[in-house]
Amino acid sequence: MSSEELAHIITQFTLTKKAEDVIILDLRKLTNMTDFFVICSGETDMQVKAITDAVLDGLVIQKIKPWHKEGYGTGTWVLLDFVDVVVHIFHRNSRSYYQLEDLWGDAPVTTITDTVNGLHKD
Repeated sequence: MSSEELAHIITQFTLTKKAEDVIILDLRKLTNMTDFFVICSGETDMQVKAITDAVLDGLVIQKIKPWHKEGYGTGTWVLLDFVDVVVHIFHRNSRSYYQLEDLWGDAPVTTITDTVNGLHKD
């Protein structure tokens, strides 16, 4: 599975727990530390943890485990590092504070929305 396919699969898992403002940043031309960031938000600490669990549980079925994870205990910013894809699951307030998208403002962005008819990329 390519890193781009993995990023899109991860977004699908985030949407199962009603993640908001789901985006994929394509970093391949900007850095060699990773290919993609998946960034999303939750309304509450509990929702952030639920989104995280959905990603981890969904990928374990495919025998994919994160190389590193941190922040789960706080529920304000969870980072899941799958090497070629790094997932940032923010509490809405933390996402606004850290403005990660602005830091990587030169990266092409794919906005993912959950529509009545299924997954939609903008």
